This record gives sequence, C-alpha cells and structure tokens, in this order.
Amino acid sequence: MTIQAILQHYWQHNIFRPLQEEIIQSVLLGNDTLALLPTGGGKSVCFQVPALAKEGICIVISPLIALMKDQVENLQAKGIEAISIVSGMSKREVDVALDNCIYGNIKFLYLSPERLLSELVQERIRYMKVNLFAVDEAHCISQWGYDFRPPYLHIADLRQIHPEVPILALTATATADVREDIQQKLLFKQPNVFTKSFERKNISYVVQQHENKMQRLLDVVKGVKGSGIVYAGSRKETFEIAQVLNQHGYNADYYHAGLEAEQRSKKQESWKSSKTRIMVATNAFGMGIDKPDVRFVIHKDVPQSLEAYYQEAGRAGRDEQKAYAVLLYNQSDRFKLERKFELAFPTVEEIKQVYHNLGNYFQLAYGSGAGISLEFDIGNFCSKYKYDVIKTLNCLKFLERNEYVSFTESVFLPSRFRFQVMNEELYNFQIQNAAWDSFIKTLLRSYAGAFDNYVHIREFDLAQRMNTSVQQVIEGLNFLQQMELLNYLPQTDKPQLTFISPRQDVKQVMIDKRYIEQRKQIFRQKMDAVFHYAEARHCRSRMLLTYFDETNTHKCGVCDVCLDEKRDANASDTTDLITNEIVRWLSVDPHTLDTLVNNIAAGTEKERITVIRTLLDAGKIKTDGERFYL
Repeated sequence: MTIQAILQHYWQHNIFRPLQEEIIQSVLLGNDTLALLPTGGGKSVCFQVPALAKEGICIVISPLIALMKDQVENLQAKGIEAISIVSGMSKREVDVALDNCIYGNIKFLYLSPERLLSELVQERIRYMKVNLFAVDEAHCISQWGYDFRPPYLHIADLRQIHPEVPILALTATATADVREDIQQKLLFKQPNVFTKSFERKNISYVVQQHENKMQRLLDVVKGVKGSGIVYAGSRKETFEIAQVLNQHGYNADYYHAGLEAEQRSKKQESWKSSKTRIMVATNAFGMGIDKPDVRFVIHKDVPQSLEAYYQEAGRAGRDEQKAYAVLLYNQSDRFKLERKFELAFPTVEEIKQVYHNLGNYFQLAYGSGAGISLEFDIGNFCSKYKYDVIKTLNCLKFLERNEYVSFTESVFLPSRFRFQVMNEELYNFQIQNAAWDSFIKTLLRSYAGAFDNYVHIREFDLAQRMNTSVQQVIEGLNFLQQMELLNYLPQTDKPQLTFISPRQDVKQVMIDKRYIEQRKQIFRQKMDAVFHYAEARHCRSRMLLTYFDETNTHKCGVCDVCLDEKRDANASDTTDLITNEIVRWLSVDPHTLDTLVNNIAAGTEKERITVIRTLLDAGKIKTDGERFYL
C-alpha cells in the first residue's frame, strides 16, 4: 500500500497534516530524521505510517508509560499488532514478548528507555527484522533540555546492533542547542531536521499578575466558554481547586498520578467526552490526549521551564479555533521556584546516603540485585529515613544518571496470565479434575491466544461470567499457578525502582559532581527565562518564539500585552478626537458642562468628562463656575 492508502485505511484521513508527508518520505529514503512538531501536530503518524509501509518491526522508545499504553491500544484497535515492554513486567513475560517480536507478526514494539539497559533486550533486538527506530520525546536525550533522562543516552547502542536502520527522533519542544545535541547523541549520519513553526496564531497567551489567584481563575472560567484544563502544582491543590469550581457552579474534576488507574481512566474519558467541563490536574495529565476543542489552559502555578509551559499550554485550541493560555503569577511564585531549585540539587553525600538506604530498605546484600524491579513506596521510604520527598526524587535522578538505579513513577500494569502447558496437558487436567473444568473453559472462551502470549484480564469480568466473587477468581488463578498450569500476574499500580547494577558499598559509589553543577546552571537559565516571560511587557508569543530560536517574528496582536498596547493607542486617538470637538464647540460659544458633553460625538461620557477636566487643569479651557469657554 502507498502511504496515502495506509493513512486512509487505518486513520480514515485523505491528506496528511503539514510536514507529516515530508517526514515520512525522509524516513522511507532511509535518512536519520529529527522532526519538531508542536503538541497535537500528529507525531505518531510520522513513524507509524512508514513502519507499516515497510517489512519488519518498528521499535519505539518513549519515557511515557501512559502514552505507550494508549498508542498500543489504539494500534491494536485498528488491527495492527503492537506490544509494550515496561518496568514491572516479569522476566518471563518480557521473554515471551521479545520472542513474539522475533518470530511473530508484531509491527510495533514500545520500550521504555530503561529497558534498553537490559542485555537481554539488546541481544534479542539483534535477531529482529527492524525497519525503523522511533525516539519519542527526543529532547530527553539532551543535557541542554529541560527533561534530560540519562537512560536515553543508550539509544545510540542500537546503531551498533542495526547500523543501517534509520532513526526518527520526535519532539514538540527543542531549542537550537537541543536540536544539535539530539542529532549528535543519536549519531545521525548527516544533519536532517524538519521543523514546523512554534507559532500558534489561534492561542492568546495571557499573564495575569494578582495576589488572589483563585478569583482570577474563576474570572477566566466565567469569561471563556467551553472545555478547559487547570494545571496545579500539587495533588492536594487539584482536589481543592476542583472543589471551589464546583461550589461556584462549574463542572470540574481533578486528576493526578496518585489515583487508581481505573479512576484516572474514567475521569479522563469523562473530560474527553465533555461530560466534565474542566479538569484540574498536575502535569501528569494531558500527554497523548488529542481533545481538539479545549478553549483554555490555565496554569495556577508557574512552570519550571518555557518548554514545559509551551507543551502544556499547547493543549488548547488544537481545532485551530480561538483559545486562551493563561498563566497566573505573583511574586510568591518566584520564591517557590527558587525553593524548588534548592531541592533539585542535593549534595553528593546526600545522594550516596539515599543509595545506601535504598539497599537497606529492600534488604539487598552487597553485590546482588542487578536487573530486578521492585515496587517502591517513596512516601514510606522518606518517612522511615526522615527525607524530603522532592529532594529524594532528585537524588534518584542523579543515581539514574550514573546508572545505579532507575525509577519510574506509577506504572499501571493490568492483571495478565499465560498458560504454561500445551493444550493436551490442560485438557487432561480438566478430565482428571472435573471441578475445575468450568473455570478453565471460561478462561479459554474469554481470552484467545493465552497459550502463546500473556493476555490482559479483568478479574471482575471473569467473576460475572462465572457467577462468583472476584476473590474466588483470584484464588482460582493462584491455584492453577501452583499447579504450574498457568502464570498469573495480578495488576499493579505502584512506582517501580530497578537496580541497574548490583548493590555497591557506598564508598564505591561514584557521583559526577561536575555534572550536577552543569545541570544546576541549565536549570537556573530555564528558570530565569520563565521569570522573564512572566514579568516582561513584550508580546508573549514573540517571547516564546524567540526562546525557540525563531527570529524575524511579528507581534501576535492577541496576547495580553498586544491587547493593552492596542487599547492605549485607541485611548490616545479618542482623547484627540474629544479635544478637537471641545475646541470646535467652545470657539463658537461658551457651554455648560451638560451641553458640552452632549454635543461631543466621540468617546463615552466618562471619557469626555475626563478630557474636559484634563484641559481645565492644563489651563487650555476656562470656566466661570457655570459655563466653559476658551
């Protein structure tokens, strides 16, 4: 099929969005390609279409577990074979998935970058017929980026395994330095960048400076009709703001990564279908959600970088209709961000101490633990060792950079199972154990393919089909696992900590102090750029475009600064018109205030009186107490 036929067949679109076709053609020609498309610009189509057009499998590297899950489900719904391998999956489960990529009909394998650190994964990729490596959120590979992820540096290892396979790197936000760095780190054979302008003409960027942010937020929600997102700085705040909005009659809900996966899914679906008007969320919300009719995005708290702000604000107005991106800002935001800056850069000793206590927390012997993933309750860990949670998270980032551990927040893995025996052996068990015949038949009827793959199950659905309780279903699955007939993995929604290398004595732990100082400098520059954007009185769109190295830009005409300038210019013109009329009327005869105000055509009554007072104060007109004259 041609790429146009593939687009029509799977996506029911007749034409590509701007730049998509050029990017796809570049990939099909075997070129390493960096594609910069704004949020909502259709990045996934840029690798999915060429991968479907070629024989073999496409390997997609993405740090966003929820986005991987959504894309895999969307591809499967289209009849396209796709799977993902993330932290928290058992070794056997990973083994089966990789086998299916080598010997089966899988077209897309989604991997978290941490998984590339595994020798098992790298070795099995060697035997796959790979047609493309797609790197999503590619800015994560750059040390100059706002969201640097050390495991991304290992993506280049894939070039040694399949040197002829092209790489397509995709991101929504990247400065010139980051673009260059991405291509260097991914060992591009030659520079090749496709960039769509970062300009969003339909979005009005607004910064409102006020001490009472909640009142300002209510004003925006009242003034702008339609669906919206409010980004808050903490999980607690999402609940509190949603509560206030509901109390004022606005249909709102809250969302954060700490909620149960099923709860998050229901809330997200309710908002996407416009049953919920406003979603109040942490930055965990929005990735991969293509809701076109979002009319406003409000940031109650200042973001840590303009990249993050642009990406989140860009979720407004994807239908190209008028939309608003509002940042609520006051001087306390500067203090809060400075405090975050302090917590973001722990000392080398603090990092080493956290590493040591992680080993004790999981009771790992020195020299053991390499490659294992463990459920990690960071709240409990910090409580036990009297640590600040934010600082601990940042310690984990630096331990990740030095490849001691890898931390993934809130990985949701649904329950799944796979038969461990062949059909005949299972049938013999059913004959010899009649009491289990009905249970096993329900499993077989409900889930096809469980002899070859791990399949996702819902214990609640099984309980309904079997007319029994969820607990009895779980007990039944556990019993069949004890009989070695199947392998059952219950669902989990816990953060995962993976020990990349064996536990070491803290004296042997090497932390790069120079790297910490470098990250500190980059963080400071990005923080200062946010303050400049919030506090300067220049066209907001122009400031964002300049930040992303777009030069020779023009004023947008629709941000708060541009609108203020227009109002000031109009006010000056109105004053001139009123002044000219006053002079004309008084040059003929003196007039009372009432007759003078009523005779003037320009401006409002209030504006006319203001100009009369100004002219009087300046001595340009006079009064005897009753009438005005020149």
